[in-house]
Amino acid sequence: LTKTRPDLKLIVMSATFDALKFQTYFKDPISSQPSPLLKVPGRIFPVETFYTQENQDDYVVAAIQTVLQIHQTSPPGDILVFLTGEEEIEMACRIIRQEAEDLCLSRPNTIGPLSCVPLYSNLPPQQQQKIFEPPPPPRKAGGPQGRKVVVATNVAETSLTIDGIVYVVDPGFVKSKVYNPRMRVESLLVSPISKASAQQRAGRAGRTRPGQCYRLYTEKAFNTQLEEQSHPEILRSNLANTVLQLMKLGIRDLVHFDYMDGPAPETVMRALELLVDLGALSGLALTDLGRIMAEFPLDPQMSKMLLSSPQFHCSSEVLTLVAMLSVPPVHVRPNNKRNEADAAKATFAIPGGDHLGLINVYNMWLRNQHNPNWAWNNYLNLRALQQAQNVRLQIQRIAEKFGLVSPQDVTKIKWTNVQKALVSGYFSQVAYNMGPRAKYATVKDNEVVYLHPSSGLDAHCDWVIFNEFVLTTQPYIRTVTEVRPEWLLEYGGSHFDLRTFPEGTAKRALERAQSSQTKKVK
Repeated sequence: LTKTRPDLKLIVMSATFDALKFQTYFKDPISSQPSPLLKVPGRIFPVETFYTQENQDDYVVAAIQTVLQIHQTSPPGDILVFLTGEEEIEMACRIIRQEAEDLCLSRPNTIGPLSCVPLYSNLPPQQQQKIFEPPPPPRKAGGPQGRKVVVATNVAETSLTIDGIVYVVDPGFVKSKVYNPRMRVESLLVSPISKASAQQRAGRAGRTRPGQCYRLYTEKAFNTQLEEQSHPEILRSNLANTVLQLMKLGIRDLVHFDYMDGPAPETVMRALELLVDLGALSGLALTDLGRIMAEFPLDPQMSKMLLSSPQFHCSSEVLTLVAMLSVPPVHVRPNNKRNEADAAKATFAIPGGDHLGLINVYNMWLRNQHNPNWAWNNYLNLRALQQAQNVRLQIQRIAEKFGLVSPQDVTKIKWTNVQKALVSGYFSQVAYNMGPRAKYATVKDNEVVYLHPSSGLDAHCDWVIFNEFVLTTQPYIRTVTEVRPEWLLEYGGSHFDLRTFPEGTAKRALERAQSSQTKKVK
């Protein structure tokens, strides 16, 4: 675009990117000289950095111990701790509160009260606002001052500034999205941060006054093991949508395209395979279906599901599902009311799968006229529901241009039709039952996975479609819905061509389903 529009000014801004790399890539279209580079220094106070003598076996335990040590020995000032996800953060907050309370009771004249506040994306907005509250006051006149501890994901790294932070505890890890081309799904994995992120985290301690950063790894590890910059997202993402958009722009030579960071060939090949299986590509040319799919700001699998929905007479329901899958989780599970939240979630469950339950949540919210109290009482994230409504309206406007949306009748939803539409888009994300304990294996790749505890699906379903792969204590599949093998054969296209299907348990089960289907037809 900059080559064809010399009048267009492009400004790229970031606190952590490799500026010289961008400067070289975005050359002046006329003179071919590197672009001008401007550096705006931030207003930051000095930050003293400390490293550990040796690497820590358990960074969560080390972070908790460091917080308690700061609370006992350091001058007043709030603490910011970086951890990787919700479970770690809630566990750390629980232990810090308990230990700090014991310290305060045992040494009331020297140790003040401590409040510990979590911060992660799934937290309800009203609870996220607690990070801006002042620290607790002394428990008695003239007593030691209170202190606030914020335990956060990397959302606190660049997105916001919390006044009063003087101490930063940095274990050196982050949970980032990584695409697994073998399983054809994206998952969140814990990995070391980059040097740029480490510097950004340390800077959080010097916003309002001189601060200290405690890095829970050695200085040698910082200098030799951490990458200079975080890996670009194009190197760790599913490229199906990127490839589809490049094809829409008329770019056919994906190998020699002028990427800033060229993706792995296997990832590009997987993207091409998926687009061919979805019917978006024929060879290296866009099909009519592919051109329509490219009009939607969605993953190709989601677009295909939406475009297939009219043949199953469930386009309105699938439109709702697309919106609900495009926003943060709607179910809230407060740490102190997990049983109540689980019971509330169960009331929305639809036999057959989690995807169907999401549609039911949205429809019930509409029936209750978007009532905030109803959402609160049912442990639902009101902001996520409102975002889903906005996304649904945007996608609906595009869908109406192609005559895709049918009127919705929530009293006559045929859930099996929604399941069939799911298969038409997400046939590559299928697993089959391997026995007890909700144990499954992914089709074709035979990766062993388990149903996530948050799933409301019966663990005895033979075949399931999943939306997300999560690796924690073991590999889980999340947002799961039951499907039938005959649907996979009918709507899975070339992906379920038994002539090229790998030998194994899955193929034998599919052959039995095909044989049974043939007998019914006869």
